[in-house]
Amino acid sequence: MNINSPLSHRSLEPENSVLYIVGTPIGNLNDISLRALNVLKNVSFIACEDTRQTKKLMNKFEIHNKLISFNKQNSIKKIPIIIENLLLGKSIALVSDAGMPSICDPGEDLIKCARSEKIDVICIPGPCAALTALVSSGMPSSSFIFMGFLPKKNIEREKLILKIDQHKETTVLFESPHRLKKLLNELKEICGGEREIQVFRELTKKYEQQIGSNIDIVLNYFEDKEVIGEITIIIKGNNKLKNNEIDEDKLKKDLNELKNAGLSLKQASKYLAKKNNLKKSLIYNLY
Repeated sequence: MNINSPLSHRSLEPENSVLYIVGTPIGNLNDISLRALNVLKNVSFIACEDTRQTKKLMNKFEIHNKLISFNKQNSIKKIPIIIENLLLGKSIALVSDAGMPSICDPGEDLIKCARSEKIDVICIPGPCAALTALVSSGMPSSSFIFMGFLPKKNIEREKLILKIDQHKETTVLFESPHRLKKLLNELKEICGGEREIQVFRELTKKYEQQIGSNIDIVLNYFEDKEVIGEITIIIKGNNKLKNNEIDEDKLKKDLNELKNAGLSLKQASKYLAKKNNLKKSLIYNLY
């Protein structure tokens, strides 16, 4: 591709030896763009997270093109094959099950590899659950932190939730439905039940829901309900930090004494937080 050529050459898409990153609907199939449809119809083939999911989109818009599976389980094997086809002059579209590829999926590795081979990568923008929820939440959106899915291991999760508690910016998370209640309880323990939060379920779909406005209210809503569907969470930043009003030296000393006595950092932090009427995260971060 000639980088000095006018943008009008985009009308000739798809071009040879180009990897197209195509945004697809996150729920409502009518959110697909005309440009995306054209690329999906005319590329050499489409690499998709789950061929069954992509076929639903293809069938609706009568697109008959070759699909290959490209996901976390087979990406190491498939990346060299896709790169080889691009180097041979083929045009390839990358799609995920919903939204923008490479966000919380192996598309990131494919794009990195393509760029290292000097292959052109062009994004066909489309819906994104994180941004859709963020702008609908009413929370500050000029500066935000996207953390995707939190790790499953408890130690790593707790460290990140402690960071969320300290963030002054709005935080955006994804979570699976069967782990939502666990996450909400973890957020309450560290951030407090009054922390402002919005939980979005099934964005753009028929049964879309927006549940808020703080952790306690959301927990109460889901208490006796089965959680189903795709979940996006928006957490308001913490603008009420008062670290300068606590005796850090004394708390550090107490924390070390409790650890030396055999308590874990988590246990010691929880004890001192309750004793001093402070958030556990404030003490935890002193360590």
